[in-house]
Amino acid sequence: MGAGRGQLSLYSLVKSLADNKQLLGMRYAEWCIAAPTLEADIAAAAMGLDDIGHSRVLYGSLRELGTPDGAVDDAGNYANVPYLDRPWTEWAEFVAANAVLDNAFTLMIEALANGNVEVLRSRLKKMLQEERYHAMHGRSWLHEVDTGAALVRAWRQSLEWIGPDGGDVDELHRAGQLAHGVRDLRRMLEQRLDGQAPAAAQEWGSWEPIRRRTQAGGIDQATFDMLQGLAEKRYMPASG
Repeated sequence: MGAGRGQLSLYSLVKSLADNKQLLGMRYAEWCIAAPTLEADIAAAAMGLDDIGHSRVLYGSLRELGTPDGAVDDAGNYANVPYLDRPWTEWAEFVAANAVLDNAFTLMIEALANGNVEVLRSRLKKMLQEERYHAMHGRSWLHEVDTGAALVRAWRQSLEWIGPDGGDVDELHRAGQLAHGVRDLRRMLEQRLDGQAPAAAQEWGSWEPIRRRTQAGGIDQATFDMLQGLAEKRYMPASG
């Protein structure tokens, strides 16, 4: 559908948040036996389970938020940041995602939980309690690891995902559905990085409003197959 900037529904924003939380949880879980320490292994597993659980709550809220702005039935229509398209090959990528992307998604959850949409207010606040540990873990490792290019990439893509000034996020903020607008979200994300936010100018010419990204492409087939497996498990009858 040809929706332009500022014309997308709350549905599309929550759908993108759910897609990203599900993928982030899966990427965390991929490191649960590959992190540098046993404690980090355990944290990767725990945060992965948290985020997959959060994605299910978000997906479950969509039916009460209207209809999608575009097709949502194949790998190319997952509305995730490019950072999550492929598995990470270095611990620095995990740390940058934990410190930047996870915080960006949490700030949007906070904005939704404190907006005027009752289904989101009632369902999302518990997530914020669980996300505090994610933020502490990311901040701690950010001071231990040289994240270099991974931090720059995560930062730029977080700003892209939040969106441009005057776009859909600002319109939803004006309508009271979000407690924060674009500039507040950027400022709060920068504060969470303790002065380590990179300088990065954003170009919006190729930004896709529904997928909330400028880079073409999407998740690989192996990732899509794994996500389909997670989706099928939602509908499997409980054993016992």
